[in-house]
Amino acid sequence: MMLSRRQKLILLKFFSLFSVVRGYNILIVVIAQYLASVYIFAHDKPVKSVLLDINLLMLVLASSATIASGYIINNFYDSEKDLINKPRKTMLDRLVSQNTKLSFYFVLNFLAAVFASYVSFKAVIFFAIYIFGIWFYSHRLKKQPIIGNIVSAILAVTPFFVIFIYYKNFELVIFAHAIFLFLLIVMRELTKDLENIKGDLALNYRTVPVVYSEKTSKLMLSVMVLLTIIAAVVLVLFFEIGHMCYFFYVSVILLLIFLLILWRSNKKNDYLLLHNMLKFIIVAGVFSILLIDVSIVLNRI
Repeated sequence: MMLSRRQKLILLKFFSLFSVVRGYNILIVVIAQYLASVYIFAHDKPVKSVLLDINLLMLVLASSATIASGYIINNFYDSEKDLINKPRKTMLDRLVSQNTKLSFYFVLNFLAAVFASYVSFKAVIFFAIYIFGIWFYSHRLKKQPIIGNIVSAILAVTPFFVIFIYYKNFELVIFAHAIFLFLLIVMRELTKDLENIKGDLALNYRTVPVVYSEKTSKLMLSVMVLLTIIAAVVLVLFFEIGHMCYFFYVSVILLLIFLLILWRSNKKNDYLLLHNMLKFIIVAGVFSILLIDVSIVLNRI
């Protein structure tokens, strides 16, 4: 059946908004939150009780709404830079007006507060601070070298921190996983700065490669690779992670390859490849949580 012009326009605007909020990233975060809850944060509880926990669902929904609103406000402030660095994606994103995006931004933040209020007033305060933190990062901190990268990584792991606080599980293995993830995200942010250096230079974003040079960025990334490999080795040697150890073996190999490619890179496409490698490791890490102990999970269903 042929779509009318109006229907096509609505469909295009839907995909445009989906692109702005990066729905695929939010889906990965939701899956990661549930897998982490089942396998790590609440590993001593039956799977069914975790999956059917309404409070957990509300925290996940609040996180998703906050992340989506964060992408919108980030897109709002970075629209000129993205036009230089990501012209095709930006043209799709611009099918939805800035006023519509901002309206949706406030709606999502309101929904996040509603979802959080089901859990507790403390949860509302937590997400209010989270929303403010994302706005302040997009408005001010993003243009600052190093600080912007660290804050971005902290904001990225915050959805897992709220689950961690909810279950009050303070096992060392959780902190070990968190450090590994945090280091990967910082690496991704530093790599994105190299990838987007053209737009950052044009619009005076004070990122690490702009302020300190590409070589300094590569040196920092090399140190981060070393620290991430150490974190992976510690997880394999000192914690019970089941078959997830194979993920860390592969990650170490990929990080070494990343390092080799990094020092030979000097073009946007080179840095895009490195960025995608890190994204692959992060996404693979989410699903590799299933490998921690399949038999225990089956017995808990």
